Amino acid sequence: MRRIIFVSAANLLLLLGATSPIYAGQQDQNQQQDKGKNQDENKGQQQRPSQQQNQNKQPQQKSQQQQQNNQQQKAQQQQQNQDKQPQQKAQQQQQNNQQQKAQQQHQNQDKQQQQKAQQQQQNNQQQKAQQQQNQNRPQQQHAQQHQQESRPSQQVQHVQQNQRPQVWQQHRAQNWQSEHRTWQQRGGYNGYRIPEARFSLYFGPDHGFRIHSFPMDVYGGYPRFQYQGFWFGFLDPWPEYWSNDWYDNDDVYVVYSDDGYYLYNRRYPQDRIAIEIYLN
Repeated sequence: MRRIIFVSAANLLLLLGATSPIYAGQQDQNQQQDKGKNQDENKGQQQRPSQQQNQNKQPQQKSQQQQQNNQQQKAQQQQQNQDKQPQQKAQQQQQNNQQQKAQQQHQNQDKQQQQKAQQQQQNNQQQKAQQQQNQNRPQQQHAQQHQQESRPSQQVQHVQQNQRPQVWQQHRAQNWQSEHRTWQQRGGYNGYRIPEARFSLYFGPDHGFRIHSFPMDVYGGYPRFQYQGFWFGFLDPWPEYWSNDWYDNDDVYVVYSDDGYYLYNRRYPQDRIAIEIYLN
């Protein structure tokens, strides 16, 4: 009975000795698995913050990328605008040049039409004046003949250049207000009349001249001068308050007013001297 128990104890020890390494190996394997799990868990925990960081970085990267895209688009737009400005300026300049050219052409056309109209008007006036002159020539010749016949004793005295100051001084008034007469006071003008078309071209307030440069003589006791093919004879003395050399330095002009022809001095526009027109 003791032998059996001893054998059993021995077998038990043998069994324990055989199973101990197996158990130890199994335990080591379990420890290694636990360690691997722990490492995996640690790696997972370590990877999670990195993944979180990557996830956080993505919106920032998108925002930065969007900002860069916006900046690039803005830069491209600015460059396009800068490129367009010279083109727009060139187009605007071209349009302005075309408008100016069109305006200039229009103005030139208007001027040409005006010049043609003025030329036609002048031609018509000249033709009308010529016709009127031809019609009035017999009457003018008769008036001129009557004028000459009414002064049979009157002679023409030619005046030299150096004699002019003396002649003019001899016909200066002492009291012009009482010494001059208008054509109405003289009974009206019956002498030669300058054709209207020619009168408008060379006479009137807009056509001044100076007497000193034109031929001069004395007719009927008064000085007269020749201008534009006509002789203009004074019928009254000139005012005593006019300058001594007015005939050299003052601008004068001829006007037909109301009842006859008058000579005006621009320096003394309130005065007028009755004059008579002669053909020769």
